[in-house]
Amino acid sequence: MRLLVVADLHYSLPQYDWVMSVASKFDLIIIAGDHLDLSSFVDAGAQIVVIGKYLARLREKTNLIVCSGNHDLDSQRDGEKVARWIREVPGVATDGQTLAIGDTLFTICAWWDGPVEREAIAAQFRDDASKPKRTWVWVYHAPPSQSPTSWGGSRSYGDVELSKWIEEYKPDIVFAGHVHQAPFVKEGSWVDRVDRTWVFNAGHQYGAPPAHLIIDTEVREALWFSAAGNQRVNLDQPLVRPVETLRALPDWLTSGDRPSAPAPA
Repeated sequence: MRLLVVADLHYSLPQYDWVMSVASKFDLIIIAGDHLDLSSFVDAGAQIVVIGKYLARLREKTNLIVCSGNHDLDSQRDGEKVARWIREVPGVATDGQTLAIGDTLFTICAWWDGPVEREAIAAQFRDDASKPKRTWVWVYHAPPSQSPTSWGGSRSYGDVELSKWIEEYKPDIVFAGHVHQAPFVKEGSWVDRVDRTWVFNAGHQYGAPPAHLIIDTEVREALWFSAAGNQRVNLDQPLVRPVETLRALPDWLTSGDRPSAPAPA
């Protein structure tokens, strides 16, 4: 299965256009939160309408997973802020849902604003831990605390609860975002490994294309593309720093002859 992973597009329509233009080349696209931009002059309601249409069109091209981020909250439930709109986009796997594609299980988590949503996420992990799967992937906007993927240059902006859940359940992969500068600052990175769990945060850059990840779950490689350079890791080998520079595109990415992934269960 070939994945394209981005996050923190923040109502950058050129970046959404780029994702749209390449969508059919991938078995699955993951957008790990912060679709909207709270600092934009465009009204949040108008942003929701536009991004909702983009997500619906992307879903027509390929499998799509999106989670909410802290910029996406538009309403309240049980006294806590939630992204209600993101759960109303037809056919899109999103907050609070679980998606099985072949033998890979994706747990998709909301941005939590308080104990009610936090406990709902904990219940997701408890339930999904017992489900059959070969590979377990979490989509969770914030990266774990004390990880290079959450390093902002002066301190960690990661999620302490996520670190605890990773230690308890040991998923195979966590896709996050939230800390825009992590891949671009000293002691930060787009990739980390916490025990057996790979953690990814592509970071945020302006213009198209966005900083992004391309991962092939059969070849077991993850590639990072950004204006600061391109790097790669082998998912079957230990993480070594400095991370290897990607000097040429691999054959599996350029051949275009691989079959698509199985349909979602």
